[in-house]
This record gives sequence, structure tokens and C-alpha cells, in this order.
Amino acid sequence: MAEHIDKEIEAIKVVLHALEPLPAEVRANVLRYVLQRLQIAIAPTTETTATDLPTATAQSIAGATTTEREQQDQPIHIKIFKEQKKPKSANDMAALVAYYLANMAPKAERKNKITAKDIETYFKIAEFPLTKTQFTLSNAKAAGYLDAVGDGEYKLNAVGHNLIVHSMPRDSGVKSAPRRRIAKKAKTSKKR
Repeated sequence: MAEHIDKEIEAIKVVLHALEPLPAEVRANVLRYVLQRLQIAIAPTTETTATDLPTATAQSIAGATTTEREQQDQPIHIKIFKEQKKPKSANDMAALVAYYLANMAPKAERKNKITAKDIETYFKIAEFPLTKTQFTLSNAKAAGYLDAVGDGEYKLNAVGHNLIVHSMPRDSGVKSAPRRRIAKKAKTSKKR
């Protein structure tokens, strides 16, 4: 038993050492990913509510995976979800609206297909800059996030799902390495 406790304490030390230098938002993203990867569902107990938890933990619970949120049965407001995910373009926001309506809206409002009317409504509610709605869905489809299902309706596809669940927010403070440009070889003329 003591050996098990020692291993637990050592694991805690390793995790703390790895997370301490990171910004709070990045820590939350790392913890969410690890929990999802290890298939660990964490919900507040009856003694502890989300308001009693530290901010990073409360944000982690608020950003729980779809299945965890459905188990908790607590819909989230589109504006809060937008602020958590921080979409950078109308294409990102269109995918976010499709994901929200399919998975996170109150159960009575959930649907798997979205239209230009949904874009206009939810962009306004979330206070995201409104674009020409007739082009927003087709642009998000061209970006690879949505699939057309007919009659002006679109459905979130796997790429759009992965964008929302795994890639947002994109400005997590972690900068990627700059791309190296490969110099083209100068063409040499052959002398005879």
C-alpha cells in the first residue's frame, strides 16, 4: 500500500513539474487532453461545485468533452462557448455553431444540420462579427469543416469536429517552430 502511495506522489510531482512553467490556459488544455486520452471523466461531487473550484479547474469542467457534458446534462451558452474556443474566422465560427447545435445547446434546440438562418442567429447571440450569411456556410464547406446535405443545409464533418474539440483555442500561448524555407538551387548553364 505504501509503495502505491509513493508512486502516486511521484506522479503528482512529475505532473506539477511539467505544468508549472505553462500559462494557465495551456495547463487546462493539457489536462483536458490527458483526461480524454486516458478516458477519465471528472465531474464535481455533491460536496464541491464548479463555483468552489479554482478557475482553471472550473474552465476544465466547462470545456469537458461532449460525452462528459451530456452526462452532466448542463447546456452551455453559445457566447461562453465562443469565448472558450476563440474562433478566429467566420469559417471557424460556422463550425463552432454546427458543433454547438449538435452537442451543447439545450436538448430541445439540438439539431445536426444548420442553415444560413442559424448562422445569422447564433453569430448575433455570440456577438461574433456577422458576415454575408449566404457565403459563410459554403466557405466553411470549402475550408473542409462542413458537408452540404441539400436544401441549404450543412452538417459538421470529422474535420470540423476535430477543429472544435482538439484544435481550439488556437492561441494557447504555445508557438510552433518557424517553417524553414528550402532554398531553390540556382540553375547552372552547361558550357560546352
